Amino acid sequence: MENTSAPAIDFARHDRIRPIRWTGQSLELLDQRRLPFEVEYLACADSDEVAAAIHALAVRGAPAIGISAAWGAVLAAREADAADGATALAQIEPALQRLNAARPTAVNLAWALARMRRALAGAGDDWRDVLEREARAIETEDLAANRRMGELGAGLIEPGSGVLTHCNTGSLATAGFGTALGVIRAGVALGRIDKVFADETRPWMQGSRLTVWELQQDGIDATLIADAAASHLMKDGQVDWVVVGADRICANGDVANKIGTYQLAISARHHGRKFMVVAPSSTVDMDTASGDLIEIEERDQAELLGVAGSRIVAEGIRAWNPVFDVTPATLIDAIVTEKGIVERPDEASMRAMFGR
Repeated sequence: MENTSAPAIDFARHDRIRPIRWTGQSLELLDQRRLPFEVEYLACADSDEVAAAIHALAVRGAPAIGISAAWGAVLAAREADAADGATALAQIEPALQRLNAARPTAVNLAWALARMRRALAGAGDDWRDVLEREARAIETEDLAANRRMGELGAGLIEPGSGVLTHCNTGSLATAGFGTALGVIRAGVALGRIDKVFADETRPWMQGSRLTVWELQQDGIDATLIADAAASHLMKDGQVDWVVVGADRICANGDVANKIGTYQLAISARHHGRKFMVVAPSSTVDMDTASGDLIEIEERDQAELLGVAGSRIVAEGIRAWNPVFDVTPATLIDAIVTEKGIVERPDEASMRAMFGR
């Protein structure tokens, strides 16, 4: 389903931001709580500082969380004194568990840590080098996967289309280029996407603070809308595709993603628009049968009761603040991964692409 006659994408031109930097001594994370007005990197000298950054949303986006955790494992190993990898693994396991607990919903976090454990368990006296190479491989592979997904997803979009995206799924959320935003970058570069809309994505405002800023850095024009304006936008015919990322994709094709994704899928189906989920295969969890089994993270209600730290709601009011929702596979037109595209996902088509 690829457009093999399309011109090559100038990835450097459309991908200038890197949120994760390994210095050899510390992990530097672009502090996304401060964007768009301050571009500041947070230096993490140990694994617990990485875990705190993940929990506090200084770094966010499922792939970026996994990559950060992998480098957190490298930092944890600084405290180990062992002759081989298996012994080192036993010593740093408590630190790995603290990293794993930082965000429970995004499957990339547990996936990356499991991969680091496997690499370490089989290593000899060069286990420190093995661990660092594995973290670098996770990061490098993510960037390559994003570029592949961008081209695949863009191939589904008819020239001249308008797209709507939710939350932030770009370079800020990954090793680079992005997942859903990677499809949008590729679609713009290939002349398939004419209009880009991003919703604000309350309560953390990832769309208004991050997505439109990120696209601006790459010279891509985007229009910001209120979350509540999405259905009206679709009714007006300005959107052909809703393109989103994922934090976990289940064996039946159900998708957990940022809160608000589910209602966009419902509205897209009602208005005859297409709905695309873009995520690396590391986000696919074939061990979780359906979205009903996913633990949905809930955060501090204060995030809803105020804006930028200032309370705007009367005292005594309670709030409910789930971070994710689950979109059933029946509302999804395509799941795009670097391994290929699953159209109209169900258990059989997911199993055909991803195995058991």
